[in-house]
Amino acid sequence: MVVDQRSGDRADRLFHALADATRREIVALTLAGEYSVSDLARRFPMSFAAVQKHVAVLEQSGLVTKHRQGREQRVRGNADALREVHGLLDQLAALWRGRIDRIGAILAEPDPGDTKEQRHDSDGRSEES
Repeated sequence: MVVDQRSGDRADRLFHALADATRREIVALTLAGEYSVSDLARRFPMSFAAVQKHVAVLEQSGLVTKHRQGREQRVRGNADALREVHGLLDQLAALWRGRIDRIGAILAEPDPGDTKEQRHDSDGRSEES
C-alpha cells in the first residue's frame, strides 16, 4: 500500500483521535444525535476544558463538526469520516492478507535442499524413491 504524505497525515489524525476511549464515546454519541459541548461535559467525569480539548481533537480530524447555536457550541458526528476510517482499515487488512498469503505460499514450496530420499509424507514416514 503506497500512501502519500497528505493521506498519511490524515490517517494519523483519524487514528490518533480514535485512540482515546473518551473521544470514541463522544463520536458514538454525536453520531446518534447532536450535543452541546456542555451536554457532553456533563456525561464524563472530567472538566469542561478537558471535554473541549477532546472535541477539538475530533474536530481537527474531521470526525465531528461544531457549529454555534446561540450561546452553545453544538457537536455532530461525521459519518463520512468514519467511512474513511473503515476504508483505511480495509486497505490495511488487504495488505496483511496478501502478505500472509505470500508467506503461506513460500512455506508450501518444497525445500530446494531436500532430496526425494529425505522427504517425508504427512504422517512423518519417509517416502520411497
